Amino acid sequence: MMSKIVLVGGKHVQDHEFFYPKYRLSEETNFSVFVATPSGEECTTNKGSIIKPQISLEGVIVEDYDALVIPGGALAIEYLRQNKALIDLTRGFNEANKPIASICQGAQILISAGVVRNRTVSGYYSIQLDIENAGGTYMDLPAVLDGNLCTTAHYKDMGPWMKEFVSLVNPSR
Repeated sequence: MMSKIVLVGGKHVQDHEFFYPKYRLSEETNFSVFVATPSGEECTTNKGSIIKPQISLEGVIVEDYDALVIPGGALAIEYLRQNKALIDLTRGFNEANKPIASICQGAQILISAGVVRNRTVSGYYSIQLDIENAGGTYMDLPAVLDGNLCTTAHYKDMGPWMKEFVSLVNPSR
């Protein structure tokens, strides 16, 4: 069975935190990656790469997808966390107990969606206090798993992070 994964894109998203998951997850024969951006618009990463979405964040229906990936980028997340559709989507994936991956500042979307309380998550070190103030426990490891959440703090750990996420989406692997 094909697993459909939503990969969030947006203006100023961290280039490698977007493209590494996109290509790594696309390597899996039973995964299909769908890039979603606000209003389905093309956008530019922090390094100037163009993101061409297949869908809009506003058009994603949780029941139609199996997992969600939220890349980081401090400036990108400042824009994205104002997007009600993304916050509702993140909350919906969590309520459905579907796998959610976030890296770096992407954990701020988890905070805005109210899904870190009583959970152990990772994120860029500068948001440790934000995670703790939201009721979560901060941990800086290459991959932090807590139920359906798979988080990491830094792009240096993208390999272990994606390895754990692939196993979360496809437990038989």
